[in-house]
Parts: sequence; structure tokens; C-alpha cells
Amino acid sequence: MRRRRPVPPSPLPQRDGVDPVRVRLPAGERWTTVREHLVQRLSAADGVVDGMFAAGLIVGADGEPVPADTPYAPGMFLWFHRELPAEVPVPFPLEIVYRDEHIVVVDKPHFLATTPRGSHVAQTALARLRRELGIPQLGAAHRLDRLTAGLVLFTVRPEERGAYQTLFRDRLVRKEYEALAPLDPALELPRTVRSRIVKERGSLTAREVEGEPNAVTRVEVAESRPDGLGRYRLVPATGQTHQLRVHMNALGVPILGDPLYPEVTAPAPAGDFRRPLQLLARTLEFTDPVTGVEHRFDSGRRLAAWASYEEWAAVQ
Repeated sequence: MRRRRPVPPSPLPQRDGVDPVRVRLPAGERWTTVREHLVQRLSAADGVVDGMFAAGLIVGADGEPVPADTPYAPGMFLWFHRELPAEVPVPFPLEIVYRDEHIVVVDKPHFLATTPRGSHVAQTALARLRRELGIPQLGAAHRLDRLTAGLVLFTVRPEERGAYQTLFRDRLVRKEYEALAPLDPALELPRTVRSRIVKERGSLTAREVEGEPNAVTRVEVAESRPDGLGRYRLVPATGQTHQLRVHMNALGVPILGDPLYPEVTAPAPAGDFRRPLQLLARTLEFTDPVTGVEHRFDSGRRLAAWASYEEWAAVQ
């Protein structure tokens, strides 16, 4: 069996807490030069790739600029920094809940993505923490939806990241969420919801389909109010995309402020942070795979609609 070529360290530093893009040239004979491959692969506007080559922004493992006419060589590594999109700063702090030499646990605000993706790059929890804490090697052990607030676990040492990610993969982390949604007197709770959820590439929403369940959520009413609003405790046993939002919607009590369920609504304008999704990752519990310590972390955040539903609902 042929051994896979090891990945060399990046010759470029991070920029604004964001790693440079790494490209490994795949096997194939369709391209004659490095430029030809990147023009096809990156699908950038006309002249963008040529401009990057001309400015010496595309480098090899030695950190030296790679000429555009370099012959194509399968397995070759290239690095460059992407042009960062214009982003509106998310004006809420990342609260540090716990920090040691192995992990950092933060209480993420609504509207802040966990890791760089799409149009959210520098304005993400990972990039911000790398800048604020001065830990360029910081990595995410899991992800939380951009619209969901609450606890997220990051790892300090790259060589230990896999151990913490395995906890989430093997469902060895107990997660508890809090959600605000309407009360339905006819809905029998508590109950465990089981269904099969799929999310197709390019679709904004996930959906339930027939088949073997891959999504399991315990749903309880933690507190109720005379005005018909409920505070729900959600304990997922699995981690499908949008699982909690899909299950609550399927029960007929969609989470307040959800722009996707039960129907897709127009996104809020950039910079409009007035009406967050009323979903919070409240608790994380696990045995530390490196130190053996039993951890339990609780979010200090409160969902806005519970304190003042009328004020929250008045936002258009």
C-alpha cells in the first residue's frame, strides 16, 4: 500500500485568526501547469488567479512564490490567503467559561459562527478567540449553529484535538439545550422524539423522511407561563444538522425566531441582531479524555424572549 505523503507545515502565518488556504494537487493528467489547475479549481473571477501569481501570493512548502507556469505535479502543496469577505462585526462578547492547557470552553453569542465558512470568516468564534487569546493553534472540537447561542469546546493542542472530537462522534458528551416555543396543551410531554433527518446539499432546511431513525431528542417542558410561552429542555442523543429545530417544528411548537422552520423567511439585514433564535446550548458534560477530569459546564446566558416576550416580539 502506498503511503500518503505527509502534509508539511504551513509556510504562511494566520491572518486575522484565519488559516491560509491549503491546496494539494490531485492525481491526474488534465492540467499542464499549476495555474491551469487553480483557474479551474477556484472558479474565481477572470484575472484573479493570474493576479495572485503575479503578486507572489501563492507559495509552496518552502514559502517561496510559485510561478504560474510551474509544471503540474500531483501531490504538490500550495498555500495562499483568501480575500476576506466584508463582514459586519458581531457586537457581543465571547465569554470564557473555562480554560486550561488543553481546552477552552466559551459561551458563544447568537449570530456568531463557530468556524470560518462561506461569508463568515474573521467574524467567527474560532478566529476571534485565536486573536483575543493569542493561541493560533486553537481548534474547534465541534460546532454550534451560527444562530444558536451557548457552550462550545475548543482545543489548545492540535495533537489532542482528535481525542476531544471523538467524544462528540461517539456521543460521550451529554448536551442539554434550552428553547423557547409556544405551549400546546394537547402535546404530551415529556417524550423522546425519534426520526430520520436528511439535509441535502444546497438546501437551507433539513427534513424528516421515512427510514431508520438517525435523530433522537428528549423533549420536556421546564417551565410554562400563562401567556402560552414555554421554556423547553431539549436533550439530544444524536447530532444531526438542525435536529432540535426540526423536531420542535414537527411537534407543532417551532422555536421562536427560527427563520427556517416552519417556513423559510427573508433573512434579517446584515447588522440586524435584534431577534435571535431562542435556542441555547445550556450544558456540556463529559470526562476529559486527556486529564480524566469530570467536567460540567453551564451557560450563563438567558434567552431574551423569556424576560420580555412583548419587547422581543415587537421587533419586525
